[in-house]
Amino acid sequence: GKFIVLEYNKGKGLDTIALVGKGITFDSGGISIKPSENMDRMKDDMSGAAAVLATLQAASKLQLPFHLVGVMPATENLPSGKAYKPGDILKTLSGQTVEVISTDAEGRLILSDALTYSLRYQPKAIIDLATLTGACVIALGDFVIGLFGNDRSLLKRIEEASMKAGEKVWELPLWEEYFEYLKSDVADFRNVGTRAAGAIIGGIFLSKFVEKIPWVHLDIAGPASIEKERPYVPRGGTGIGVRLLLQLLRDWK
Repeated sequence: GKFIVLEYNKGKGLDTIALVGKGITFDSGGISIKPSENMDRMKDDMSGAAAVLATLQAASKLQLPFHLVGVMPATENLPSGKAYKPGDILKTLSGQTVEVISTDAEGRLILSDALTYSLRYQPKAIIDLATLTGACVIALGDFVIGLFGNDRSLLKRIEEASMKAGEKVWELPLWEEYFEYLKSDVADFRNVGTRAAGAIIGGIFLSKFVEKIPWVHLDIAGPASIEKERPYVPRGGTGIGVRLLLQLLRDWK
């Protein structure tokens, strides 16, 4: 695995924006292994990191007036004699502990440390992109991004950029009552809840690692990879999120 940090800085005194992308280069589910059907598509589980990388590259070419920090934790999730196990207790970079219930909820674990790491840059905003939950695909299909966040102003900016860029988003709630699903007797919280509200639970988990910084989580599990091409989107990896982020940055005031 690699913990990749890239910076683009147009100059001093500019707003710092942290972009965090999930970079699971292949996700078998680990010891909590997935069914074999469609597992070949799990090479796309790095789509969040790819979007962050492409956004940094485009921002540099466009000379956008920002300090951008891209944080991309990259690894595979495979079963092995050294793989992490259900029942493990992990201590995160933030100091909080997590009880592993399913090793197939690995994305939120690597993102938790990436989000915490991004705080040291004191960003004006943090935006993470991740193929985080199959539940989001069930809820919204394969052409809508699940939108979550803790700051109404930033959420509004994302929604406006979405309309201009043609990458649809739909907001789902992060009410504190949902945290009940993550309560653990042996750690600060579990890494999954029950079958209920799966996409929201993923967002609630991540919200515990951004402190009070304005933050948005984009669950791109549906539109990150498609089986049938559309007029302006190829079959396979779509690059979802790049147009949206660039529009957001170009409209930023």
